[in-house]
Amino acid sequence: MTVPDIMIRDGLSTIDALVRARATAPAGHALVVDPGDRVDYAELPTVTVRLAANAVEAGIGKGTRVALILPNGADWVRISIALTRIGAVLVPLSTLLRPPELVAQLRTAAVQYLITVEEFRGHRYAEELRAALDLPEPVAALPRPGAAPGLPGAAPPDVDAALPHPALPALRRVLPVHALTGPEPGAPARMVADALTATVTAADPLVIMFTSGSRGLPKGVIHAHGNALAAVRSGLDARRIDHGTRLYLPMPFFWVGGFGGGILSALIAGATLVTEPAPRPETTLALLQRERVTLFRGWPDQAETLARSTESARADLSALRPGSLDALLPPALRARPGSRANLFGMTESFGPYCGYRADTDMPEFAWGSCGQPFPGTTVRITDPDSGIPVADGTVGIVQLRGPHTLRGICGRGREEIFTVDGFYSTGDLGHLDHGFLFYHGRCDDMFKVAGATVYPSEVEQALRGLDGVTAAFVTNVPGAHGDRTAAAVVCDTGVHTAESLRTAARKVLSSFKVPTVWRLLDADDSIPRGSTGKVDAAGLRRLLTDGTDTTTG
Repeated sequence: MTVPDIMIRDGLSTIDALVRARATAPAGHALVVDPGDRVDYAELPTVTVRLAANAVEAGIGKGTRVALILPNGADWVRISIALTRIGAVLVPLSTLLRPPELVAQLRTAAVQYLITVEEFRGHRYAEELRAALDLPEPVAALPRPGAAPGLPGAAPPDVDAALPHPALPALRRVLPVHALTGPEPGAPARMVADALTATVTAADPLVIMFTSGSRGLPKGVIHAHGNALAAVRSGLDARRIDHGTRLYLPMPFFWVGGFGGGILSALIAGATLVTEPAPRPETTLALLQRERVTLFRGWPDQAETLARSTESARADLSALRPGSLDALLPPALRARPGSRANLFGMTESFGPYCGYRADTDMPEFAWGSCGQPFPGTTVRITDPDSGIPVADGTVGIVQLRGPHTLRGICGRGREEIFTVDGFYSTGDLGHLDHGFLFYHGRCDDMFKVAGATVYPSEVEQALRGLDGVTAAFVTNVPGAHGDRTAAAVVCDTGVHTAESLRTAARKVLSSFKVPTVWRLLDADDSIPRGSTGKVDAAGLRRLLTDGTDTTTG
């Protein structure tokens, strides 16, 4: 079976089907590579069924909701594929979660098992969960029935002994990663795991992914095997991912951009995903060079930072091809500003639902747009007040419908999620022009200055186009006569001042859109973000009102 066959066959609509189809890949062809480990396609069926058997021995089966807290790497891929092959429902959780957030998301998704690393970046998740549940300090490590003390699989007794807990009535066990990766399972568990894979269908739930807007509480979005894989497959050509791609993606696997845009994109296309647990310029450049990465996707500011370090590190990035972020490409291969689509999607659509070939200019009238909806997704624009569809060129709420969209949201009925005719209202503002979608920000982010509507995304785009500006974040702050436009701008603070930026902005923005409150930053580390990585609007507003017309480091 060739790679193109795998990409177009409708029958490959479960994780298990894809894994089995990949078993014939040539030896040495990797699905994922991290700085110290790798998973080859040829070994994937065997290694994941072994991990799945260990999960079975721990009590996990089809339909079990299993949360995973783990940094990016080969183990994340092995475990997630092992669990989803047997029909367990994966619940990826952020490594950035604070204890109250962890408890809230475990409760929202009714998680039954939590698999976690012992420590990452100062977080000790099992210990933090114990403290959050107000459990007493452990006296001794008492094994669970049937588990010998100290052996892999002996769960953290101080947590497990108190489960189920009133705050987490569904949670049954907390397992260390080596409970799945370490021991050799028995033959009966292997047989059960192998049998379970045959029962999984495209309609079975695959994953619950948490997302939130800049102002909303996190919500658990449910996707099935079939709709998630179809959503990823619909955007592969636009994203220029095929069996020869060596894709670097810094996005955490607990986001849909990492799980769907990284792991599942590689698995479907037969590509190789290159990742690392904690990106730093020096390690990332070495990894890009060593693995001959052909496609760099991720954050523009990261690409800008790497580009500044490339010469001093003498890194060879000649394998990168068009479709990668421009900052890392030679000038001759870079796109003209605005000519390429800004891929657009969300957790509810399981990643991008709109785009254009990443190495191809759009028609000039569409420059600055997000491209066109991918096959399988219908996009319409409706009036924010009446819900009635509006004409082309009119800004309104973006709504989606189609087989690739979410199956549900934890704790919400279908009538709360979809319109009567089956559309999902995204809360995003946009307009359509001959099938191309232009984004105008979030419905709950737009505001009025002197009675005129300001869309933060429009102002941000204009500010990013100014010389010396690498990032811009815009919101509203209160003033004596109503809302004012405020901007936190990442730029060369040795060159720019708030006044110089204000003068430049007046040339590209209407007067009421020009920020009157500025915060100048050397880097975007100070920008407040939620656990899903999105900018926290309330925190941004506090940053902008804590000092006006100032330059900070």
